[in-house]
Amino acid sequence: MPPTDAHHEVLIVGGGTAGISVAARLRRAGQEDVGIIEPATTHYYQPLWTLVGGGRAPIAESARPEATVMPKGTDWIQDAAEDVDPVDRRVFLRSGRRVTYDHLVVAPGIQLDWDRVPGMTEALDTPQVASNYTYGLAPKTWSRIRAMRSGTAVFTMPAGPIKCAGAPQKIAYLAADHWREQGVLKDIRIVLVLPTPAMFGVKVFSDELDRVVARYGIEVHLDSEVTEIDGEGRSVIVTDNANGTKEAVRYDFLHVVPPQSAPDWLTATPLADPANPNGYVEIDKETMRHVRFPEVFALGDAGSSPNSKTGAAIRKQAPVVVANLLAAMAGTEPPARYDGYASCPITTARDRMLLCEFDYSLQPHPTIPFIDTTHERYDMWLVKRYGLPAMYWNLMLRGRT
Repeated sequence: MPPTDAHHEVLIVGGGTAGISVAARLRRAGQEDVGIIEPATTHYYQPLWTLVGGGRAPIAESARPEATVMPKGTDWIQDAAEDVDPVDRRVFLRSGRRVTYDHLVVAPGIQLDWDRVPGMTEALDTPQVASNYTYGLAPKTWSRIRAMRSGTAVFTMPAGPIKCAGAPQKIAYLAADHWREQGVLKDIRIVLVLPTPAMFGVKVFSDELDRVVARYGIEVHLDSEVTEIDGEGRSVIVTDNANGTKEAVRYDFLHVVPPQSAPDWLTATPLADPANPNGYVEIDKETMRHVRFPEVFALGDAGSSPNSKTGAAIRKQAPVVVANLLAAMAGTEPPARYDGYASCPITTARDRMLLCEFDYSLQPHPTIPFIDTTHERYDMWLVKRYGLPAMYWNLMLRGRT
């Protein structure tokens, strides 16, 4: 092998929430040879970006140097993965290096496919269009919300799995509550475009969100998508997938959420699920182990498990992956199972939150005792704004929760 090549007993692709959580747990379990492939120099707590867009948190709070979250004793390979050969157990890097492994954990995150909606990329360069799905654009969302006093505001959500599926709704409610406080809500038409047949996939939470949209007078288009954007003309095409009709809606402010998929390079590898059009890693939804390559595990947004793609899901997946990976290394069967737990903390006002916890059964799965989290609450807002970020930085990324 060339001298630039390296080998690790456990190699992790991705230094985001999933990769760092698994690495920290492996180190705490005594695993000494762990490599992490991650090109970024900054680590982001992305759930805060909704609050940034709603004017409830500063953007700087969401970012820390990647070096500060990298678990001690791991080998940080500051490069980008571009291909995987699971037969010869090799990962190819952008620099031309090759890294081999005994066991692989795939957690590169999800790809934002802005170009899949005609006109979306170009519209982001216009003053009226923003998105909370990037660090650079979230402050623009708040700037436009704060400046708006009348007109039409459109909030979009794409079909298919996306990270934090509640985020497209959260910003609509934060904006509506701000406009209510400013006394201009009556002068603003709010249009929320959702591809789903209901406000949420779990009825008890959907019913609560029905009450929220009624309170703000939000016009909801269910089973619908924005399929084209004219940034210069400030217009979107809303397609009703239930009856096939199309409607042009002019806007004064537009918050967009792009379609999402596994990274292109990952989709092209044998690890991808051939039956999944979004290219996610083909894993058993309970053990998180690859169905064809037993030395490979995946978790987080790039895995094929049919759970909501949230940080809370990763918090439950990480211990399962580590327990099963250590068992595989010892030559025993995987002992742990992931039940599909996910949590969507949906901000319904500038001081209220609905904590939607559920599992594969799409039934409520509450984890906080003595509190009814099926209704929006002020104490849950405090958890969202202060509790969850503290838990993320101080516990989750250190493998302690």
